[in-house]
Amino acid sequence: MTPENLLQNLPEHVSEEQFETLLETPGMRLERILSTGQATPVGQWYDQPHDEWVLLLTGSATLRFEPGKAVELEPGDYLHIPARQRHRVERTDPRQPTVWLALHFSAAESDEITGAISAR
Repeated sequence: MTPENLLQNLPEHVSEEQFETLLETPGMRLERILSTGQATPVGQWYDQPHDEWVLLLTGSATLRFEPGKAVELEPGDYLHIPARQRHRVERTDPRQPTVWLALHFSAAESDEITGAISAR
């Protein structure tokens, strides 16, 4: 086994965000997202059927949630986005790569995990 590094060999600029699946099972997908100044197109919103947990590793970003709350993210910040929570990437750092680690998982599994933790 050879370790890999999420922060190695990053291009300084990509024309579109890059999504790389790192691990996938039937109820979960872990991916690295690389942004270099990209944002969600104006008027477009993500409305996902699954939960998403994101961790910002490098760069910076602003996420906007309906009905209008903006959240600033810096390296080390993480956030849980529940299924069906409409959101968009308002901006990512154009001066350096913004690297995200995103975990996508089903809302049902999230409820099971929360219930198991609450029962302890």
